[in-house]
Amino acid sequence: MLKGWPAILTLGWILLALSIAAAGVALYSLVARDGLSPLFAEVAAITAGVGGTCVLSTIGRTFELRFRDATLLTVLAWFAVPAFIALPYLADPLDLSLADAYFEAVSGLTTTGATVLTGLDDLPHSLLLWRSLSQWIGGMGIIGFAILILPFLKIGGMQLFRLEFSDRSDKRLPRARSIALVVAEIYVGLTVLCFLAYRVLGMDAFDALNHALTTLPTGGFSTHDSSFGYFDSAPLQWASVLFMILASLPFLAYFRFIQRGALRDRIDPQVEAFLLTIVAATVLFSTWLVTSQALGVGEALTESTFNIVSIVTTTGYASLDYLGWGTFAAVWFFILTFVGGCTGSTAGGLKIFRFQMASRIVGRHISHTIHPHAVLPLRYGGRLVSDEQVGSITVFVALYLATIAVISVMLAILGLDPSTALSAAATAVGNVGPGVGSIIGPAGTFASLPESAKVILSVAMVMGRLEILSVLLLMFPAFYR
Repeated sequence: MLKGWPAILTLGWILLALSIAAAGVALYSLVARDGLSPLFAEVAAITAGVGGTCVLSTIGRTFELRFRDATLLTVLAWFAVPAFIALPYLADPLDLSLADAYFEAVSGLTTTGATVLTGLDDLPHSLLLWRSLSQWIGGMGIIGFAILILPFLKIGGMQLFRLEFSDRSDKRLPRARSIALVVAEIYVGLTVLCFLAYRVLGMDAFDALNHALTTLPTGGFSTHDSSFGYFDSAPLQWASVLFMILASLPFLAYFRFIQRGALRDRIDPQVEAFLLTIVAATVLFSTWLVTSQALGVGEALTESTFNIVSIVTTTGYASLDYLGWGTFAAVWFFILTFVGGCTGSTAGGLKIFRFQMASRIVGRHISHTIHPHAVLPLRYGGRLVSDEQVGSITVFVALYLATIAVISVMLAILGLDPSTALSAAATAVGNVGPGVGSIIGPAGTFASLPESAKVILSVAMVMGRLEILSVLLLMFPAFYR
């Protein structure tokens, strides 16, 4: 029988950690004198109170955190923690509704980057910092979930990415902790490097910090309504491209490189496919912009690369309203919404490796049709892919698309036009941020959507971030036995 005490204890510690972040923002607010230090101090106290209660309620109980407990904890945390992140949004100066505040908080924690806020340039700095921190914290949690939990849940072919510690013995935990620590160090180190690059290339310290905190989790929250377009700087855009790509590579690849350093361990099949996808899309768009939009080669290359990388990595920054490029751009940017980065990174989407596997599965099926008696094993990265893993990938892709379709229908019933409904569903499940169309495109926000639509999209963002099946598992009674 599944018991919830491990999840309650761990959730309590997560909330206590979040309360420390709120206290840090309160201190910053006090120094910045923006008048919100009492608000964040209150948020810290409430969060610490609930977190402490969760921890104290488990005193005297002995248990271990199993993987089913970890699944329950993860889903519970991704739905519960945004409620505490949303607290500052409910008060002045934002004074958002419950649905809007929760939507903004979920978008931050899941690193989606969709927003209901306008007038960012005039908001108190402490609120902007809180939004950015929510994405940075969420990014770290996403990496841990993808590396340590998903492979054991047999979700979407993630079994392919089990590590050496993937046995069920008691020896795995110290190994898992050491890997998590190294990955956290890499995440922090890349964030610091990103901050320094932004600072050197012209951002002020506050903008550099906030954009570093939202680049590495591929989140996309900005401190300005015009996002990266505010800076009007090609060097800054190229620096952002570099760090968005680094954030979308498997963090285990960095870990393995540190461990071994062999060239064969540096090259991952999904990394190659990911980079080739970006190069191909960039060449296509750059050529199209030069020939049909009369842009110079340099400008076309910069704008196409930045915005394509932003969408493919599911970051969601924008340097301009690329939908102004016409229908061709709108269609292709919608398609790129589904791509995503590499597994084991902070990026969302379907993930590159599933596209690779899908093409190989289709190829094998065609070959079997031509040569019925041929033995054609599937391999990925040197590993033999089992029929179970093939089925897992197939089921996930089908569920992913079905989830988008169902949510699109629900949004259309609520009054959204079909293109906005489909785009909103795809960008929420893919954790991308901006959609297509005049309402939720790169120049718009989700503010005008009905509140019920924002609740649906909040659930969709969590489902997409947790690879859908993690949430669906909790709906089956057998999971708790």
